[in-house]
Amino acid sequence: MGQQETADVDEVFRVETHGIDPIPDAERHGGAKDLFWLWFGSNLTFTYVINGALAVAFGLSFWQATAVVVASALSFFAISAAGLSGIRTGTATLVISRAAFGVRGNWPAGVLNWVVSIGYTIVNTVVGTLALELLLAGTGLAAGTVARALALAVTLALTFAVTLWGHATVQFAERWAAYVLAAGFGALLVFVLPGADTSAPAAAPGLSGWSLAFVVMLAGPFSYLPMPADYTRYLPRTTSLKSITWTGALGGIVSSVALGVAGVAAATQTDMTDAVAGAEGLLPGWFRPLFLFLVLGGSVTNSIITLYSSSLNLQVLGIPWSRARALAVSAAVTAAGSLAALFLTDFTTSLLSFLSLLIIVFAPWGGVFLADMLMRRCRYDAEALHAREDGAYWYRSGYHPAGMAALLAGLLFAALTCDSELWTGPLVAPLGGADLTLLGSVVSGLVYWALARRRLPAYAPAA
Repeated sequence: MGQQETADVDEVFRVETHGIDPIPDAERHGGAKDLFWLWFGSNLTFTYVINGALAVAFGLSFWQATAVVVASALSFFAISAAGLSGIRTGTATLVISRAAFGVRGNWPAGVLNWVVSIGYTIVNTVVGTLALELLLAGTGLAAGTVARALALAVTLALTFAVTLWGHATVQFAERWAAYVLAAGFGALLVFVLPGADTSAPAAAPGLSGWSLAFVVMLAGPFSYLPMPADYTRYLPRTTSLKSITWTGALGGIVSSVALGVAGVAAATQTDMTDAVAGAEGLLPGWFRPLFLFLVLGGSVTNSIITLYSSSLNLQVLGIPWSRARALAVSAAVTAAGSLAALFLTDFTTSLLSFLSLLIIVFAPWGGVFLADMLMRRCRYDAEALHAREDGAYWYRSGYHPAGMAALLAGLLFAALTCDSELWTGPLVAPLGGADLTLLGSVVSGLVYWALARRRLPAYAPAA
């Protein structure tokens, strides 16, 4: 079978048949440049505008908040580099993390990641729906409950259709959406940046303000840690670490920094408690309908990759469904959650509070996963990742003691230093109000290195 014929197995507007099963070399195709458009398009979301505005709300000046935006965006280098594991194994990130935690030890993180994926998809769907509702009301096509219901149906349909087709269509949609959204958000930056107040605040923000700003800005990149291999598993094995790291990172950095700075600039000029309304008030009247379209488009592009990974996530948990069937279940739960969020306002607040608390879990999880990947130099026994009792990653009854101990150490540190709406750790006050949750990843990574550096099974992939 020729290269051209094999590449067509994963083609645009054709339902992808692969799930977490390893992608055969004969079906690998594409290049590192595809990752630029994937991470660039999916991060052209209004969420970064909101995050940038929050940095100012925490007491940072324009330049201080901008520095946090830029520094946090550099974490995309780690996210993108983690995609090498997908190239080496041909499977999804949450399958590969079995090497760090064990087949059974990986299961709790899989459940929580599915919950987080669905939660963030609901949040994005709600934001996109509200923007489209305003568009419909502004044009007189519909109003009230009818407009909201119609807007929700359209937003869900756009997200589900692209995700159902699968990997190739997801990359295609992200690329073409990026062209349109980049132009629109570029215009937004032109409108809000000149009026930014760049003077220093009356009082220094303090350690609490700095730490909260970093937590907010890093939450976005950290949420991608369980999914980079999902989008590199089709790339040929010859694709280099350098190429995927730079192209993917630049995509995420450019979009997140541009929109984060737009949020910072807007927050120095107006009240951004309602971020959509606040930003809209800074724009010329003719651009406001286009702005709402940008909010809708950014919400959909981000939901697409999150929902796609959630369908693979269900397979990781051992549910014997095809990717398409697993996706249908995730989409149904997303639709139900979005209905609740749109018509029960308290649900939206509770959901956001719950999601903010889950960084206590995913910061330490990410630290162990990245440490394991570095220590193994991304060399895995791909077949053993899908095996059970007879596999190299079964360890002790399905649990890797070093991985579980390191995860618990990171969880403990994160819980003690977390400052969220649902939980405030006992060390937050002694630390001057600082939220050090993200350092749970450093703690867990170091503990894992100390426990596993001499015990990791050696594996050399076949040439």
